[in-house]
Amino acid sequence: MDAYSARLLFLVFAFALVSRGYAQGSTTVVPAIITFGDSAVDVGNNDYLPTIFKANYPPYGRDFANHKPTGRFCNGKLATDITADTLGFTTYPPAYLSPEASGKNLLIGANFASAGSGYDDNAAMINHAITLTQQVEYFKEYQAKLATVAGSSKSASIIKDALYVLSAGSGDFLQNYYVNPLINHVYTADQYGSILIDAFTSFVQNLYGLGARKIGVTSLPPLGCIPLARTLFGYHEEGCVSRFNTDAQQFNKKLNSAAANLQKQHPDLKIVVFDIFKAFYDVVKSPSKYGFVEAKRGCCGTGTVETTAFLCNPKTPGTCPNATQFVFWDSVHPSQAANQVLADALITQGLALI
Repeated sequence: MDAYSARLLFLVFAFALVSRGYAQGSTTVVPAIITFGDSAVDVGNNDYLPTIFKANYPPYGRDFANHKPTGRFCNGKLATDITADTLGFTTYPPAYLSPEASGKNLLIGANFASAGSGYDDNAAMINHAITLTQQVEYFKEYQAKLATVAGSSKSASIIKDALYVLSAGSGDFLQNYYVNPLINHVYTADQYGSILIDAFTSFVQNLYGLGARKIGVTSLPPLGCIPLARTLFGYHEEGCVSRFNTDAQQFNKKLNSAAANLQKQHPDLKIVVFDIFKAFYDVVKSPSKYGFVEAKRGCCGTGTVETTAFLCNPKTPGTCPNATQFVFWDSVHPSQAANQVLADALITQGLALI
Protein backbone atom coordinates (compact mmCIF):
# COMPACT_ATOMS: atom_id res chain seq x y z
CA MET A 1 0.00 0.00 0.00
CA ASP A 2 1.49 3.37 -1.00
CA ALA A 3 1.63 6.37 1.37
CA TYR A 4 -1.33 8.14 -0.22
CA SER A 5 -3.59 5.07 -0.02
CA ALA A 6 -2.56 4.43 3.59
CA ARG A 7 -3.31 8.02 4.58
CA LEU A 8 -6.66 7.94 2.78
CA LEU A 9 -7.63 4.69 4.52
CA PHE A 10 -6.64 6.16 7.86
CA LEU A 11 -8.61 9.37 7.31
CA VAL A 12 -11.75 7.44 6.29
CA PHE A 13 -11.43 5.28 9.39
CA ALA A 14 -10.77 8.30 11.59
CA PHE A 15 -13.78 10.16 10.19
CA ALA A 16 -15.96 7.15 10.94
CA LEU A 17 -14.76 7.13 14.53
CA VAL A 18 -15.39 10.82 15.02
CA SER A 19 -18.82 10.76 13.36
CA ARG A 20 -19.88 7.84 15.57
CA GLY A 21 -18.90 9.80 18.67
CA TYR A 22 -15.90 7.73 19.78
CA ALA A 23 -13.66 10.78 19.95
CA GLN A 24 -13.78 13.20 22.85
CA GLY A 25 -13.57 16.28 20.68
CA SER A 26 -15.54 17.03 17.55
CA THR A 27 -12.50 17.06 15.28
CA THR A 28 -9.82 14.84 16.86
CA VAL A 29 -9.69 11.07 16.74
CA VAL A 30 -8.24 10.84 20.27
CA PRO A 31 -8.72 13.49 22.96
CA ALA A 32 -5.03 13.88 23.77
CA ILE A 33 -1.52 12.80 22.81
CA ILE A 34 0.95 12.14 25.59
CA THR A 35 4.58 11.66 24.59
CA PHE A 36 7.63 10.26 26.36
CA GLY A 37 11.17 9.60 25.26
CA ASP A 38 14.17 11.20 23.60
CA SER A 39 15.27 13.82 21.07
CA ALA A 40 13.22 12.27 18.25
CA VAL A 41 10.07 13.51 20.00
CA ASP A 42 11.29 16.31 22.34
CA VAL A 43 9.37 19.51 21.47
CA GLY A 44 11.30 21.81 23.79
CA ASN A 45 11.66 20.40 27.30
CA ASN A 46 15.44 20.63 27.07
CA ASP A 47 15.16 24.38 26.50
CA TYR A 48 14.61 24.54 30.27
CA LEU A 49 17.44 22.21 31.34
CA PRO A 50 21.20 22.72 31.92
CA THR A 51 22.21 20.36 29.12
CA ILE A 52 24.18 20.60 25.88
CA PHE A 53 21.37 18.70 24.14
CA LYS A 54 19.35 21.70 22.96
CA ALA A 55 17.85 22.77 19.64
CA ASN A 56 16.37 26.16 20.54
CA TYR A 57 18.50 28.18 18.11
CA PRO A 58 18.82 28.48 14.32
CA PRO A 59 19.14 26.73 11.96
CA TYR A 60 16.87 24.30 13.88
CA GLY A 61 13.22 25.11 13.20
CA ARG A 62 13.89 27.16 10.08
CA ASP A 63 11.07 25.38 8.20
CA PHE A 64 8.71 25.20 11.19
CA ALA A 65 5.82 27.61 11.86
CA ASN A 66 7.10 31.21 11.85
CA HIS A 67 10.53 29.81 10.92
CA LYS A 68 11.52 29.82 14.57
CA PRO A 69 13.38 27.17 16.60
CA THR A 70 11.28 25.50 19.28
CA GLY A 71 13.63 22.89 20.70
CA ARG A 72 12.72 20.28 18.10
CA PHE A 73 15.78 18.53 16.66
CA CYS A 74 14.65 19.11 13.10
CA ASN A 75 14.30 21.80 10.46
CA GLY A 76 10.52 21.50 10.82
CA LYS A 77 7.94 19.03 12.08
CA LEU A 78 8.66 15.81 13.94
CA ALA A 79 6.90 12.59 12.98
CA THR A 80 4.71 13.01 16.09
CA ASP A 81 3.67 16.49 14.93
CA ILE A 82 2.62 15.06 11.58
CA THR A 83 0.71 12.32 13.39
CA ALA A 84 -1.09 14.96 15.46
CA ASP A 85 -2.02 16.78 12.23
CA THR A 86 -3.44 13.53 10.82
CA LEU A 87 -5.45 12.92 13.99
CA GLY A 88 -7.11 16.31 13.63
CA PHE A 89 -5.14 18.42 16.13
CA THR A 90 -4.73 22.08 15.21
CA THR A 91 -2.18 22.76 17.95
CA TYR A 92 0.42 20.45 19.47
CA PRO A 93 0.56 19.21 23.06
CA PRO A 94 3.04 21.46 24.89
CA ALA A 95 6.45 20.61 26.31
CA TYR A 96 5.68 19.91 29.96
CA LEU A 97 8.44 22.17 31.32
CA SER A 98 7.30 25.11 29.19
CA PRO A 99 5.00 27.92 30.37
CA GLU A 100 2.47 26.74 27.74
CA ALA A 101 1.83 23.57 29.75
CA SER A 102 -0.95 25.06 31.83
CA GLY A 103 -4.71 25.65 31.85
CA LYS A 104 -6.74 24.46 28.88
CA ASN A 105 -3.60 23.64 26.90
CA LEU A 106 -3.31 20.51 29.05
CA LEU A 107 -6.59 19.14 27.66
CA ILE A 108 -4.88 17.94 24.46
CA GLY A 109 -2.03 16.20 26.27
CA ALA A 110 1.57 16.96 27.12
CA ASN A 111 5.07 16.11 25.95
CA PHE A 112 7.56 14.83 28.54
CA ALA A 113 10.34 13.79 26.14
CA SER A 114 13.89 14.98 26.65
CA ALA A 115 16.84 14.87 24.26
CA GLY A 116 19.61 12.73 25.71
CA SER A 117 17.13 10.50 27.54
CA GLY A 118 16.24 6.88 26.91
CA TYR A 119 15.59 3.59 28.66
CA ASP A 120 18.86 3.85 30.63
CA ASP A 121 18.25 6.34 33.44
CA ASN A 122 21.95 6.48 34.32
CA ALA A 123 22.90 7.64 30.84
CA ALA A 124 20.10 10.23 30.86
CA MET A 125 21.34 11.63 34.17
CA ILE A 126 24.86 12.03 32.77
CA ASN A 127 23.33 13.98 29.87
CA HIS A 128 21.33 16.17 32.31
CA ALA A 129 18.19 15.00 30.53
CA ILE A 130 14.85 14.03 32.06
CA THR A 131 15.08 10.32 32.85
CA LEU A 132 12.22 8.09 31.76
CA THR A 133 11.46 7.48 35.45
CA GLN A 134 11.18 11.23 36.04
CA GLN A 135 9.03 11.60 32.92
CA VAL A 136 6.52 9.23 34.54
CA GLU A 137 6.63 11.33 37.74
CA TYR A 138 5.88 14.42 35.66
CA PHE A 139 2.98 12.54 34.09
CA LYS A 140 1.54 12.00 37.58
CA GLU A 141 1.82 15.76 38.16
CA TYR A 142 0.13 16.36 34.84
CA GLN A 143 -2.79 14.15 35.84
CA ALA A 144 -3.37 16.21 38.97
CA LYS A 145 -3.23 19.46 36.97
CA LEU A 146 -5.57 18.03 34.34
CA ALA A 147 -8.12 17.06 36.99
CA THR A 148 -8.06 20.65 38.26
CA VAL A 149 -8.68 22.03 34.78
CA ALA A 150 -11.18 19.46 33.47
CA GLY A 151 -12.71 17.91 36.57
CA SER A 152 -12.11 14.37 37.74
CA SER A 153 -14.60 12.64 35.42
CA LYS A 154 -13.48 14.26 32.16
CA SER A 155 -9.85 14.00 33.24
CA ALA A 156 -10.18 10.23 33.75
CA SER A 157 -11.81 9.92 30.33
CA ILE A 158 -8.98 11.86 28.65
CA ILE A 159 -6.33 9.72 30.35
CA LYS A 160 -8.08 6.50 29.32
CA ASP A 161 -8.68 7.46 25.68
CA ALA A 162 -5.44 9.36 25.04
CA LEU A 163 -2.77 8.09 22.66
CA TYR A 164 0.56 7.46 24.41
CA VAL A 165 3.76 7.55 22.36
CA LEU A 166 7.23 6.41 23.43
CA SER A 167 10.45 6.89 21.48
CA ALA A 168 13.64 5.60 23.12
CA GLY A 169 16.66 3.39 22.61
CA SER A 170 18.67 5.05 19.85
CA GLY A 171 20.56 7.33 22.22
CA ASP A 172 21.09 4.46 24.66
CA PHE A 173 23.19 2.76 22.00
CA LEU A 174 24.69 5.64 20.01
CA GLN A 175 25.37 8.08 22.86
CA ASN A 176 26.06 5.53 25.57
CA TYR A 177 26.75 1.87 24.81
CA TYR A 178 28.97 2.26 21.74
CA VAL A 179 31.05 5.10 23.21
CA ASN A 180 31.21 4.01 26.86
CA PRO A 181 33.86 1.35 27.59
CA LEU A 182 32.52 1.02 31.15
CA ILE A 183 29.44 -0.54 29.58
CA ASN A 184 30.52 -2.11 26.28
CA HIS A 185 33.38 -3.98 27.99
CA VAL A 186 30.98 -5.42 30.56
CA TYR A 187 27.94 -6.24 28.41
CA THR A 188 27.44 -7.45 24.88
CA ALA A 189 25.04 -5.35 22.81
CA ASP A 190 22.49 -8.13 23.20
CA GLN A 191 22.84 -8.14 27.00
CA TYR A 192 22.59 -4.35 27.17
CA GLY A 193 19.49 -4.56 24.99
CA SER A 194 17.91 -6.93 27.51
CA ILE A 195 18.54 -4.40 30.28
CA LEU A 196 16.80 -1.74 28.20
CA ILE A 197 13.86 -4.08 27.55
CA ASP A 198 13.44 -4.55 31.31
CA ALA A 199 13.21 -0.76 31.63
CA PHE A 200 10.66 -0.66 28.80
CA THR A 201 8.51 -3.30 30.49
CA SER A 202 8.59 -1.44 33.82
CA PHE A 203 7.71 1.81 32.06
CA VAL A 204 4.65 0.30 30.37
CA GLN A 205 3.52 -1.39 33.59
CA ASN A 206 3.76 1.94 35.42
CA LEU A 207 1.93 3.78 32.65
CA TYR A 208 -0.80 1.14 32.61
CA GLY A 209 -1.17 1.51 36.35
CA LEU A 210 -1.71 5.24 35.84
CA GLY A 211 -4.54 4.66 33.36
CA ALA A 212 -2.87 4.46 29.94
CA ARG A 213 -4.55 1.99 27.57
CA LYS A 214 -3.29 2.92 24.08
CA ILE A 215 0.50 2.87 23.82
CA GLY A 216 2.62 3.12 20.69
CA VAL A 217 6.39 2.59 20.94
CA THR A 218 8.90 3.06 18.13
CA SER A 219 11.38 0.35 17.30
CA LEU A 220 15.03 1.20 16.82
CA PRO A 221 15.89 2.61 13.39
CA PRO A 222 18.83 1.18 11.40
CA LEU A 223 21.43 2.68 13.77
CA GLY A 224 24.30 1.90 11.43
CA CYS A 225 22.85 4.13 8.70
CA ILE A 226 22.77 7.30 10.83
CA PRO A 227 25.46 9.69 9.56
CA LEU A 228 27.11 10.06 12.99
CA ALA A 229 27.50 6.28 13.22
CA ARG A 230 28.98 6.11 9.72
CA THR A 231 31.44 8.89 10.59
CA LEU A 232 32.60 7.60 13.97
CA PHE A 233 32.37 3.85 13.48
CA GLY A 234 32.23 3.18 9.73
CA TYR A 235 36.00 3.09 9.26
CA HIS A 236 36.47 1.78 5.73
CA GLU A 237 33.09 0.06 5.58
CA GLU A 238 31.05 1.09 2.57
CA GLY A 239 27.50 2.08 3.41
CA CYS A 240 25.88 1.48 6.79
CA VAL A 241 27.66 0.00 9.81
CA SER A 242 26.27 -3.52 9.56
CA ARG A 243 26.89 -4.65 13.15
CA PHE A 244 24.92 -1.68 14.49
CA ASN A 245 21.98 -2.58 12.26
CA THR A 246 22.17 -6.17 13.48
CA ASP A 247 22.14 -4.92 17.08
CA ALA A 248 19.05 -2.82 16.30
CA GLN A 249 17.25 -5.78 14.73
CA GLN A 250 18.03 -8.00 17.71
CA PHE A 251 16.71 -5.32 20.06
CA ASN A 252 13.56 -4.92 17.97
CA LYS A 253 12.81 -8.65 18.23
CA LYS A 254 13.05 -8.38 22.02
CA LEU A 255 10.84 -5.28 21.98
CA ASN A 256 8.14 -7.02 19.97
CA SER A 257 8.25 -10.02 22.30
CA ALA A 258 8.04 -7.81 25.41
CA ALA A 259 5.10 -5.88 23.95
CA ALA A 260 3.29 -9.14 23.15
CA ASN A 261 3.80 -10.35 26.73
CA LEU A 262 2.45 -7.08 28.13
CA GLN A 263 -0.56 -7.41 25.86
CA LYS A 264 -1.24 -10.90 27.25
CA GLN A 265 -0.95 -9.68 30.84
CA HIS A 266 -3.36 -6.81 30.23
CA PRO A 267 -6.14 -7.75 27.76
CA ASP A 268 -7.55 -4.20 27.84
CA LEU A 269 -4.20 -2.71 26.83
CA LYS A 270 -3.58 -1.84 23.19
CA ILE A 271 0.14 -1.69 22.50
CA VAL A 272 1.75 -1.33 19.08
CA VAL A 273 5.44 -1.41 18.17
CA PHE A 274 5.94 0.99 15.27
CA ASP A 275 8.47 -0.63 12.95
CA ILE A 276 10.57 2.31 11.85
CA PHE A 277 13.57 0.11 10.98
CA LYS A 278 12.18 -1.07 7.65
CA ALA A 279 10.71 2.28 6.62
CA PHE A 280 13.92 4.14 7.47
CA TYR A 281 16.18 1.53 5.87
CA ASP A 282 14.17 1.66 2.63
CA VAL A 283 14.53 5.45 2.48
CA VAL A 284 18.29 5.34 3.14
CA LYS A 285 18.87 2.58 0.61
CA SER A 286 16.62 4.01 -2.14
CA PRO A 287 16.43 7.76 -1.43
CA SER A 288 15.51 8.78 -4.98
CA LYS A 289 12.38 6.61 -4.79
CA TYR A 290 11.13 8.96 -2.08
CA GLY A 291 12.33 12.19 -3.68
CA PHE A 292 15.60 12.55 -1.75
CA VAL A 293 19.02 13.35 -3.16
CA GLU A 294 21.21 12.77 -0.10
CA ALA A 295 20.92 9.99 2.50
CA LYS A 296 24.48 9.64 3.80
CA ARG A 297 24.91 13.00 5.52
CA GLY A 298 22.76 15.63 7.15
CA CYS A 299 21.83 19.07 5.87
CA CYS A 300 23.52 21.03 8.66
CA GLY A 301 27.18 21.75 7.92
CA THR A 302 29.11 18.74 6.63
CA GLY A 303 26.28 16.59 7.98
CA THR A 304 28.71 13.99 9.31
CA VAL A 305 29.06 14.89 13.00
CA GLU A 306 26.89 17.97 13.51
CA THR A 307 24.41 17.92 16.35
CA THR A 308 23.95 20.05 19.50
CA ALA A 309 25.04 23.70 19.80
CA PHE A 310 28.73 22.99 19.31
CA LEU A 311 28.33 21.70 15.79
CA CYS A 312 24.96 22.75 14.34
CA ASN A 313 24.35 26.43 15.00
CA PRO A 314 23.82 29.73 13.13
CA LYS A 315 27.54 29.96 12.31
CA THR A 316 27.86 26.44 10.94
CA PRO A 317 29.14 26.80 7.36
CA GLY A 318 27.75 24.82 4.48
CA THR A 319 24.22 24.12 5.72
CA CYS A 320 22.10 23.09 2.72
CA PRO A 321 19.55 25.55 1.31
CA ASN A 322 16.87 22.90 0.69
CA ALA A 323 16.38 20.33 3.44
CA THR A 324 13.64 18.52 1.51
CA GLN A 325 16.39 16.83 -0.52
CA PHE A 326 18.02 15.39 2.62
CA VAL A 327 16.93 12.35 4.61
CA PHE A 328 18.78 13.73 7.64
CA TRP A 329 18.67 17.24 9.07
CA ASP A 330 21.74 16.94 11.29
CA SER A 331 24.02 13.94 11.74
CA VAL A 332 21.46 12.11 13.88
CA HIS A 333 17.93 13.37 13.27
CA PRO A 334 15.66 13.07 10.21
CA SER A 335 14.55 16.09 8.21
CA GLN A 336 10.88 17.10 8.17
CA ALA A 337 10.59 15.51 4.72
CA ALA A 338 11.90 12.19 6.06
CA ASN A 339 9.62 12.46 9.10
CA GLN A 340 6.70 12.78 6.67
CA VAL A 341 7.72 9.55 4.93
CA LEU A 342 8.07 7.79 8.29
CA ALA A 343 4.71 9.08 9.53
CA ASP A 344 3.02 7.92 6.32
CA ALA A 345 4.59 4.48 6.66
CA LEU A 346 3.34 4.11 10.22
CA ILE A 347 -0.25 5.26 9.70
CA THR A 348 -1.69 1.81 9.06
CA GLN A 349 0.32 0.32 11.95
CA GLY A 350 -1.35 2.81 14.28
CA LEU A 351 -4.92 1.90 13.32
CA ALA A 352 -4.99 -0.77 16.01
CA LEU A 353 -4.55 1.90 18.69
CA ILE A 354 -7.66 3.90 17.79
